[in-house]
Amino acid sequence: MTTRRLAGWVLAAAGGFALPAMAHHSFAMFDQTKQVSVKGKVTEFQWTNPHAFIHVAVQDGATNEVWEVELNSPNNLKRQGWNSGSVKVGDQVTIVINPLRDTAHKGGLFVAVTLPDGTVLGDATRAGGGPINVPTVP
Repeated sequence: MTTRRLAGWVLAAAGGFALPAMAHHSFAMFDQTKQVSVKGKVTEFQWTNPHAFIHVAVQDGATNEVWEVELNSPNNLKRQGWNSGSVKVGDQVTIVINPLRDTAHKGGLFVAVTLPDGTVLGDATRAGGGPINVPTVP
């Protein structure tokens, strides 16, 4: 194999490993200066990478609005004591989120959830109380 061809393969492989990092989003779409609490019924709990999601049907007058809440990755959630059965479809929950900046959509970034038995599951990355994934200047 020629050096040029080998270099081409190495660059292609490196580019392939970089794609997942480029696909990850920022947290700028969430307003981390606000917290919203919503009550409703879990319609779906997605224990998937790169982020888990909880879908909650919230009663708004005569209609239900489904709120989509983004959580940490299952890997991180598991280290925080969660498992794929921590939240179940049909659970009546109160969930606290940082809402989406785009108010045309209902949803946000997970802060905490109160389960039917009163157990509160929170995001351990919020232990300091501030926004996540925002650089701080010393």
